[in-house]
Amino acid sequence: MGDHVAMTEVSSLTGRLLVATPALADPNFDRAVVLLLDHDEEGSLGVVLNRPTPVGVGDILESWAELAGEPGVVFQGGPVSLDSALGVAVVPGESGRSPARTEDGPLGWRRVHGAIGLVDLEAPPELLAAAVGSLRIFAGYAGWGPGQLEDELAEGAWYVVESEPGDVSSPAPERLWRAVLRRQRSELAMVATYPDDPSLN
Repeated sequence: MGDHVAMTEVSSLTGRLLVATPALADPNFDRAVVLLLDHDEEGSLGVVLNRPTPVGVGDILESWAELAGEPGVVFQGGPVSLDSALGVAVVPGESGRSPARTEDGPLGWRRVHGAIGLVDLEAPPELLAAAVGSLRIFAGYAGWGPGQLEDELAEGAWYVVESEPGDVSSPAPERLWRAVLRRQRSELAMVATYPDDPSLN
Protein backbone atom coordinates (compact mmCIF):
# COMPACT_ATOMS: atom_id res chain seq x y z
CA MET A 1 0.00 0.00 0.00
CA GLY A 2 2.85 2.39 0.90
CA ASP A 3 4.38 2.12 -2.57
CA HIS A 4 1.03 2.84 -4.17
CA VAL A 5 0.60 6.07 -2.20
CA ALA A 6 4.13 7.28 -2.99
CA MET A 7 3.62 6.58 -6.70
CA THR A 8 0.37 8.57 -6.76
CA GLU A 9 1.91 11.57 -5.00
CA VAL A 10 4.84 11.70 -7.40
CA SER A 11 2.79 11.21 -10.54
CA SER A 12 -0.26 13.35 -9.78
CA LEU A 13 -0.51 16.35 -12.07
CA THR A 14 -3.38 17.94 -10.13
CA GLY A 15 -3.04 21.71 -10.23
CA ARG A 16 -0.72 21.69 -13.25
CA LEU A 17 -1.52 23.08 -16.68
CA LEU A 18 -1.76 21.01 -19.82
CA VAL A 19 -0.82 23.20 -22.77
CA ALA A 20 -1.82 21.81 -26.16
CA THR A 21 1.17 21.26 -28.43
CA PRO A 22 0.92 22.36 -32.06
CA ALA A 23 0.83 18.61 -32.85
CA LEU A 24 -2.48 18.04 -31.02
CA ALA A 25 -5.06 17.47 -33.75
CA ASP A 26 -8.31 17.43 -31.71
CA PRO A 27 -10.21 20.67 -32.54
CA ASN A 28 -11.73 20.65 -29.02
CA PHE A 29 -8.24 21.32 -27.70
CA ASP A 30 -6.62 23.47 -30.39
CA ARG A 31 -4.27 25.79 -28.45
CA ALA A 32 -6.07 24.87 -25.25
CA VAL A 33 -4.70 25.56 -21.77
CA VAL A 34 -6.23 23.02 -19.37
CA LEU A 35 -6.08 23.31 -15.57
CA LEU A 36 -6.05 19.78 -14.12
CA LEU A 37 -8.46 19.64 -11.17
CA ASP A 38 -8.02 15.93 -10.53
CA HIS A 39 -5.47 13.37 -11.71
CA ASP A 40 -5.07 9.89 -10.28
CA GLU A 41 -5.18 6.24 -11.32
CA GLU A 42 -8.93 6.53 -12.00
CA GLY A 43 -8.42 9.19 -14.65
CA SER A 44 -8.17 12.93 -15.01
CA LEU A 45 -10.48 15.92 -15.05
CA GLY A 46 -9.74 19.51 -15.95
CA VAL A 47 -11.16 22.71 -17.40
CA VAL A 48 -10.03 24.63 -20.49
CA LEU A 49 -9.04 28.11 -19.27
CA ASN A 50 -9.07 29.90 -22.63
CA ARG A 51 -12.45 29.20 -24.25
CA PRO A 52 -14.78 32.12 -23.33
CA THR A 53 -18.36 31.82 -24.62
CA PRO A 54 -20.70 34.72 -25.46
CA VAL A 55 -22.94 33.74 -22.51
CA GLY A 56 -22.75 36.02 -19.47
CA VAL A 57 -22.44 34.45 -16.01
CA GLY A 58 -25.50 36.50 -14.98
CA ASP A 59 -27.56 34.77 -17.67
CA ILE A 60 -27.22 31.35 -16.05
CA LEU A 61 -26.02 31.91 -12.45
CA GLU A 62 -27.22 35.38 -11.57
CA SER A 63 -26.25 35.18 -7.89
CA TRP A 64 -22.60 34.49 -8.78
CA ALA A 65 -22.25 37.12 -11.52
CA GLU A 66 -20.68 39.86 -9.41
CA LEU A 67 -17.96 37.52 -8.10
CA ALA A 68 -16.96 36.44 -11.62
CA GLY A 69 -13.78 38.04 -12.95
CA GLU A 70 -13.41 39.79 -16.31
CA PRO A 71 -14.50 38.78 -18.86
CA GLY A 72 -17.72 38.02 -16.94
CA VAL A 73 -18.75 35.20 -19.24
CA VAL A 74 -19.11 31.45 -18.92
CA PHE A 75 -16.13 29.52 -20.27
CA GLN A 76 -16.41 26.21 -22.13
CA GLY A 77 -14.48 23.97 -19.78
CA GLY A 78 -14.37 21.07 -22.21
CA PRO A 79 -16.48 18.77 -24.35
CA VAL A 80 -17.97 16.69 -21.48
CA SER A 81 -21.25 17.59 -19.66
CA LEU A 82 -21.77 20.96 -21.32
CA ASP A 83 -25.02 21.39 -19.38
CA SER A 84 -23.25 21.31 -16.00
CA ALA A 85 -21.43 24.24 -14.38
CA LEU A 86 -18.16 24.20 -12.43
CA GLY A 87 -16.82 27.13 -10.43
CA VAL A 88 -13.09 27.60 -9.94
CA ALA A 89 -11.90 30.34 -7.61
CA VAL A 90 -8.62 31.72 -6.34
CA VAL A 91 -8.57 32.50 -2.63
CA PRO A 92 -5.64 34.86 -1.96
CA GLY A 93 -3.49 33.98 1.02
CA GLU A 94 -4.34 30.28 0.86
CA SER A 95 -1.37 29.18 -1.24
CA GLY A 96 1.11 28.64 1.59
CA ARG A 97 -1.13 26.26 3.52
CA SER A 98 -0.82 22.52 3.32
CA PRO A 99 -3.12 21.12 0.60
CA ALA A 100 -3.91 18.16 2.86
CA ARG A 101 -5.84 20.31 5.35
CA THR A 102 -9.42 21.07 4.42
CA GLU A 103 -10.45 23.24 7.35
CA ASP A 104 -8.33 26.19 6.24
CA GLY A 105 -10.40 27.39 3.31
CA PRO A 106 -13.66 29.31 3.30
CA LEU A 107 -16.94 27.38 3.41
CA GLY A 108 -18.13 26.37 -0.03
CA TRP A 109 -14.57 26.19 -1.42
CA ARG A 110 -12.42 23.07 -1.74
CA ARG A 111 -8.72 23.42 -2.40
CA VAL A 112 -7.39 21.81 -5.57
CA HIS A 113 -3.85 23.18 -5.56
CA GLY A 114 -2.32 26.10 -3.69
CA ALA A 115 -4.72 29.05 -3.78
CA ILE A 116 -6.89 27.45 -6.51
CA GLY A 117 -10.04 25.58 -5.52
CA LEU A 118 -13.48 24.41 -6.60
CA VAL A 119 -16.55 26.36 -5.58
CA ASP A 120 -19.79 24.74 -4.46
CA LEU A 121 -22.21 26.63 -6.71
CA GLU A 122 -25.10 25.40 -4.55
CA ALA A 123 -23.72 27.39 -1.60
CA PRO A 124 -24.83 30.98 -1.01
CA PRO A 125 -22.32 33.31 -2.75
CA GLU A 126 -22.21 35.49 0.39
CA LEU A 127 -20.25 32.71 2.15
CA LEU A 128 -17.39 33.19 -0.28
CA ALA A 129 -17.72 36.82 -1.32
CA ALA A 130 -15.17 38.15 1.18
CA ALA A 131 -12.58 35.42 0.54
CA VAL A 132 -12.65 34.95 -3.23
CA GLY A 133 -10.09 36.87 -5.27
CA SER A 134 -11.49 35.73 -8.59
CA LEU A 135 -14.10 33.28 -9.78
CA ARG A 136 -14.57 31.69 -13.15
CA ILE A 137 -17.58 29.62 -14.21
CA PHE A 138 -17.10 26.75 -16.66
CA ALA A 139 -19.73 24.86 -18.65
CA GLY A 140 -18.52 21.32 -19.08
CA TYR A 141 -15.07 19.87 -18.49
CA ALA A 142 -12.34 17.81 -20.08
CA GLY A 143 -12.10 14.22 -18.90
CA TRP A 144 -9.75 11.32 -19.47
CA GLY A 145 -10.21 7.70 -18.47
CA PRO A 146 -7.54 5.67 -16.61
CA GLY A 147 -4.22 5.92 -18.49
CA GLN A 148 -5.73 7.97 -21.33
CA LEU A 149 -3.98 11.23 -20.45
CA GLU A 150 -0.68 9.38 -19.92
CA ASP A 151 -1.02 7.99 -23.47
CA GLU A 152 -1.63 11.49 -24.86
CA LEU A 153 1.39 12.80 -22.94
CA ALA A 154 3.54 9.98 -24.33
CA GLU A 155 2.35 10.91 -27.85
CA GLY A 156 3.50 14.50 -27.32
CA ALA A 157 0.01 16.05 -27.38
CA TRP A 158 0.53 18.22 -24.27
CA TYR A 159 3.18 20.21 -22.47
CA VAL A 160 2.85 19.97 -18.68
CA VAL A 161 3.77 23.19 -16.86
CA GLU A 162 3.18 24.76 -13.45
CA SER A 163 0.02 26.82 -13.05
CA GLU A 164 -0.11 30.28 -11.50
CA PRO A 165 -3.23 31.58 -9.72
CA GLY A 166 -3.53 34.35 -12.34
CA ASP A 167 -4.05 31.77 -15.11
CA VAL A 168 -7.54 30.99 -13.80
CA SER A 169 -8.60 34.62 -13.98
CA SER A 170 -6.65 35.85 -17.01
CA PRO A 171 -8.51 38.92 -18.35
CA ALA A 172 -7.19 38.10 -21.85
CA PRO A 173 -7.92 34.36 -22.25
CA GLU A 174 -7.29 34.50 -25.99
CA ARG A 175 -3.62 35.27 -25.22
CA LEU A 176 -3.21 32.67 -22.46
CA TRP A 177 -1.70 29.89 -24.63
CA ARG A 178 1.15 32.12 -25.76
CA ALA A 179 1.57 33.78 -22.35
CA VAL A 180 1.93 30.46 -20.49
CA LEU A 181 4.48 29.15 -23.00
CA ARG A 182 6.40 32.42 -23.06
CA ARG A 183 7.07 32.34 -19.30
CA GLN A 184 8.71 28.88 -19.47
CA ARG A 185 12.49 28.82 -19.01
CA SER A 186 13.09 26.26 -21.73
CA GLU A 187 12.67 25.67 -25.42
CA LEU A 188 8.90 25.87 -24.77
CA ALA A 189 9.19 29.66 -24.81
CA MET A 190 10.02 29.35 -28.53
CA VAL A 191 6.80 27.43 -29.22
CA ALA A 192 4.83 30.56 -28.24
CA THR A 193 5.79 32.04 -31.62
CA TYR A 194 4.39 29.06 -33.54
CA PRO A 195 2.07 30.38 -36.28
CA ASP A 196 -1.66 29.60 -36.17
CA ASP A 197 -1.34 28.05 -39.64
CA PRO A 198 2.15 26.60 -40.19
CA SER A 199 1.53 26.42 -43.96
CA LEU A 200 1.71 30.23 -44.07
CA ASN A 201 5.37 30.21 -43.04
